[in-house]
Amino acid sequence: MAISYKDSGVDVERGYQAVKLMREHVKSTYTAGVLGDIGSFGGFFQMPKDIRRPVLVAGTDGVGTKLKYAIIADKHDTIGIDAVAMCVNDIVCQGARPLFFLDYFATGALSPEKVATVVSGVAEGCRQSGAALIGGETAEMPGFYPDGDYDIAGFAVGAVDRKKVINGSKIKKGDVLIGLKSSGIHSNGYSLVRKLFGEDWETLNKYDEELDAKPINVLLTPTKIYVNSILELIKKVKVKGIAHITGGGFIENIPRIFPEGIGCEIDTSSYELPRVFKVMQNRAQITKEQMYNTFNMGIGMVVCVDKRDVKATVRQLELTGESCVVIGKTVRGKGVILK
Repeated sequence: MAISYKDSGVDVERGYQAVKLMREHVKSTYTAGVLGDIGSFGGFFQMPKDIRRPVLVAGTDGVGTKLKYAIIADKHDTIGIDAVAMCVNDIVCQGARPLFFLDYFATGALSPEKVATVVSGVAEGCRQSGAALIGGETAEMPGFYPDGDYDIAGFAVGAVDRKKVINGSKIKKGDVLIGLKSSGIHSNGYSLVRKLFGEDWETLNKYDEELDAKPINVLLTPTKIYVNSILELIKKVKVKGIAHITGGGFIENIPRIFPEGIGCEIDTSSYELPRVFKVMQNRAQITKEQMYNTFNMGIGMVVCVDKRDVKATVRQLELTGESCVVIGKTVRGKGVILK
């Protein structure tokens, strides 16, 4: 008896339909550098002519177990924004302008409508960051993922002029750290988040008095994309270093931009902690240090500037719609001191 590929669980026709449904979302991200069209074996992109000595900066990431809440809620139109944000927010820390993005979507049984909805979010993230979605992979893997489950990850490439690379090497004692506020939890720490809020749909979709919201609405808030604000800032101000506050929170990420012998002090009373982080600390019964080593605590990006440039930095960030606050300063030593 003959056994076809379809009999094994892979329906290539569903794949063709998925490509057809996502085509317009993909094309909506195209920029002047895109060469070719969707469906080629490789994506083509022409280097921008306004970057004299281009250095490529690449980053890849996923959205972790935040995906679980998208699946539970059957809401798939924003998780792609998270996938883009996690990549482009990383590469802009080096001063790089995102050029293009590739996505990877894998599932047990392909639903063309679901994958197209996820890709619509990817396309929205690309439009927000100025990156072109020039390719990707949609993998149907029967028996590998439980029914209804899927994974989404991405890969971004950007470019910066060699003379304008931001690497933190000029940071010194007395420089100032300015935090750009987050849209919420973003896409890190969700293994703990799921322990604290659970996975029961009725509970997630019911008003939570302590949280003052339906948990699912808070937990699926997309990661904020800071690309345009940061790119405009570095045109106007000498930014010494930029840290994306992702996995590892303040404790791990901020020191990554410091040269040897430099640490920082963070004034945790300098801004109002968003309610969701207060709720999570209360439920988890963990220390402030543990919270700041796990979550972004309401700050998604940190920029380091000379103290003479603080006012100009805040003014410029506010002009691009960011809510920001001075959160600390650099000191001699190492690591992060929470005050």
